[in-house]
Amino acid sequence: MKDETRKIDIFDTTLRDGEQSPGCTMNLHDKLLVVEHLEGLRVDVIEAGFAAASEGDFEAVRKVAAAAKHAAVASLCRALPKDIDRAWEGIRHAARPRIHTFLATSPIHMRFKLKMAPDAVYEQAVKMVRYARNLCGDVEFSLEDASRSERPFIYRVVEGVVAAGARTVNIPDTVGYAVPEEFARLIADIRANVDMRGARLAVHCHNDLGLAVANSLAAVRAGADQVECTLNGIGERAGNAALEEVVMALATRREAYGVRTGIDATRIYAASRCVVQVTGNRVQANKAVVGENAFAHEAGIHQHGVLANPLTYEIMTPESVGVPKNRMVLGKHSGRHAFEARLRELGLFSFTPVQAQELFARFKGLADRKKTVSDTDIEALARDVQSPVVERVKLTSFNVLASNAVTPMSTVRLAVDGKVMEQAATGDGPINASLAAINKMLRCRDVTLETFKLNATTGGTDALGEVDVSVRKGNRVVRGHGSSTDIIEASILAYLHALNALMGEGEKR
Repeated sequence: MKDETRKIDIFDTTLRDGEQSPGCTMNLHDKLLVVEHLEGLRVDVIEAGFAAASEGDFEAVRKVAAAAKHAAVASLCRALPKDIDRAWEGIRHAARPRIHTFLATSPIHMRFKLKMAPDAVYEQAVKMVRYARNLCGDVEFSLEDASRSERPFIYRVVEGVVAAGARTVNIPDTVGYAVPEEFARLIADIRANVDMRGARLAVHCHNDLGLAVANSLAAVRAGADQVECTLNGIGERAGNAALEEVVMALATRREAYGVRTGIDATRIYAASRCVVQVTGNRVQANKAVVGENAFAHEAGIHQHGVLANPLTYEIMTPESVGVPKNRMVLGKHSGRHAFEARLRELGLFSFTPVQAQELFARFKGLADRKKTVSDTDIEALARDVQSPVVERVKLTSFNVLASNAVTPMSTVRLAVDGKVMEQAATGDGPINASLAAINKMLRCRDVTLETFKLNATTGGTDALGEVDVSVRKGNRVVRGHGSSTDIIEASILAYLHALNALMGEGEKR
């Protein structure tokens, strides 16, 4: 039987708005991994990036456009001919290309940012949508800062861009200012006062007041056709509406909203974990849907209820969002088939035969040091193996002398393009001394360590430590990742990963 309920399009902007979140920069390889998961989720639109921002952004947009086989691929661009041309050049070979252009419509933005009168903004918006429509059959227009714009002007702009050929009009709460009741009223008023001529109405909510998901859901009930969101809610400032929360709210409370999406919710957990791995930004334990505690029950009365009937305290099952239910313990006696089955459950794929062999070897090596290997351990190992960085500099060995009574010293031995080098240095601690030895050995005078994050994948003293760093050289910033049961080794590996990435970028230039 055909489902006649209204369909809501899910527009994912993890690769564009999500990447603008501090510390969430992704390289091309990372973005293509995320695209695979977005395609598996069956999102309707993937916003690949801002093609006009840089040559790197343009190349990423172009590669994402080529990789996506089912979802529409959009590139954001300012309402300027040169930006629109660049966006079109980046997405033109996509199976379903979309130009997404925008212009601010709030009094404060028009006066202080654009320095344009409302009439000029209206004319520019209409003119540029018409220009984009001559290039691409699918054009979306966004009224930046719409939630602080004046109603009559919103109606005028929406009507104008729809008449000019926009197939989707987006009403963003750009600064996270709206509250659900007023945002729903705005969407309803647009519906009541503008002839949309079949164009779809979209919303894009930011989370500055923690209301992005609530505002998005209120807008859906009021008549919005498309929700723009990101995996794990990453994005500028406090982030965007979280895809997993929007999708599962609409699915779990379908009787309340009366709509459906085309999302395969069983792929949510794997997609969320992929974003954690490629950005290094973990979700909080109590994060809805995908957090570590989302399906955990500690209170005795809760545990008793769940054992009697899961519906007593679980409004959705872990399996419904793809949390692996097979918790088979993996250790040093586990075979390759069991290991590969766990990889599939975790949504980890796209390994070359060489990478698969290396990953299994690393798993065995870790299992020799730990009694059991957790899912997060496996994810960390997979992230290391999937890195496309060519290792011109490799760690051979390190030796650290450290205590609270002497100045820490580290001696590091590296293989640099096959040549073995060694250097010693002191520092504030063993990690600082090790990185100082590397800097001295490689003469990294103009390289700055900007961020350093250390996480333990599990509890216990034998936990695998993960280190994420970002390194700057001039105007280039690259990320590095390393993992080991020894946090000093993990730190060295992460720093070398970043330095190798810088060397690779230097060669390309």
